[in-house]
Formats: sequence, structure tokens, C-alpha cells
Amino acid sequence: MNIRLIIIGFFLTVQPCLLFADTTTDSEKNRANRLEMVKDQIQARGISDTHVLDAMSRVPRHAFVPKGLRSRAYADHPLPIGEGQTISQPYIVALMTEKIGVEKDHHILEVGTGSGYQAAVLAEIAGTVHSIEIKKGLHERSNRTLKALGYKNVITRHGDGYFGWAEAAPFDAIMITAAVDHIPPPLLKQLKNNGKLVMPLGNPYGIQNLVLITKHDDDFIVKQITGVLFVPLTGHALAERTPSN
Repeated sequence: MNIRLIIIGFFLTVQPCLLFADTTTDSEKNRANRLEMVKDQIQARGISDTHVLDAMSRVPRHAFVPKGLRSRAYADHPLPIGEGQTISQPYIVALMTEKIGVEKDHHILEVGTGSGYQAAVLAEIAGTVHSIEIKKGLHERSNRTLKALGYKNVITRHGDGYFGWAEAAPFDAIMITAAVDHIPPPLLKQLKNNGKLVMPLGNPYGIQNLVLITKHDDDFIVKQITGVLFVPLTGHALAERTPSN
């Protein structure tokens, strides 16, 4: 076999594993950085739910980012995780978690697993978390990381999250971690009555509004939270966009 093809094959198959290797290692420095992150970036901005603060203090954020970026894992900004996707700013993760009011018996759906970090934060509080990722590489990587860290109450799937997870519904709360210009009807249908859905709503290629949607029978209330900038929800959500959107 051509030696060049062997080298290319090595980088295509092994390099992602090397970039995200050693996910279970923690240290006193990492723990100190997490506590500082929670105090200065999250609590100082008004997040007061003790369950959220405790979860953010426990989850090793550095384990969910590429190895070369781990020195910046607890910084006050998002980071790239490959395939054009990011791990959200810590404050936004905490804010979205607090807004849906997660409780220990809750059954949560996350659309957009990404790195797996948000799923881990939810799993620290909720009973079960179902999480869907459309990009196969990210799905496989996040699944490995979550399993390595012992999150047995997170169930993951590779697929288009726009359609939700009908066989696992209804959900107490749903979180969409990518931008879409409308509220996906299948997700509203899978939300329990009085359940909450948090998502970045608006132009997927511009600034969006983070909104909290509360379902009341066949109606729902939308409350704006703050301006955000998320990557687009791909798959059916983008296919549904009209040229004028």
C-alpha cells in the first residue's frame, strides 16, 4: 500500500482520538479554575440556582474540549470543538439550564449534543437526559466522553434533533443548543403541559434571541431572555428556510 495513504489514514482515524484523549483526568488546578469560573462568570452575573452552580462546579469542562485548548476551557467564551461547532460560553450553559428549572426527577431532551458538556451539566441535576446530535463525528466523540466520565443517565442518538425523540416523549423540558428561525412543531408536541423549552430563536446566521417557551395545553408563551449568537441548527431546520428568511 502507498505509504502516503497509510499516513493520511492515520490522521483521519487516530488524530481525533489523540486530540480528545485522556478525558477523565482532573487536577487541583482544574478544580480551582472551575470554582473561579462559577464565582466570577456565573454567580456574579446573577445565576442563583444552587443545583446549577453545583453542577457547573463538578463537571470537568476541560474534558469536553480539544486537548490543545484545555488551558482555555474555563475562560469566559465559547471554544471550537471541530466540524464547525462550538462548546458554549459557561455563563450561557448555566443560564439555559437555570431557565428551564431542572429538577431531579425531570426527563430532559437536548437537541444538539455537540461536545456533550451541556448534557453532562443537565445530567448532574435531572433524572434522565436524551441528547441528539446530527454530526456523526461529534455524536461518537461526545458519547465516548460522557461514558468515560460515568454519565449513565445520558442517552445519546445520532440524528436530526428537529424531529425530537418521539418514543422517549413527553419531556419535562427541552433545550435546543443551535439557532433556528422558528419553534420546531415536533418539539412542542413532545413537551409536557407546563413544560419549558429554551432555545436561540432567530436568524441562524445572525444575532438571535434566547427565549423561554412555556407550553399551556395547545398554546404557549414566549419570553425573551437575552441576545445570543449560536451556530445554526442544521438538517431539516435549514432546509425549511425560505430565501426571504
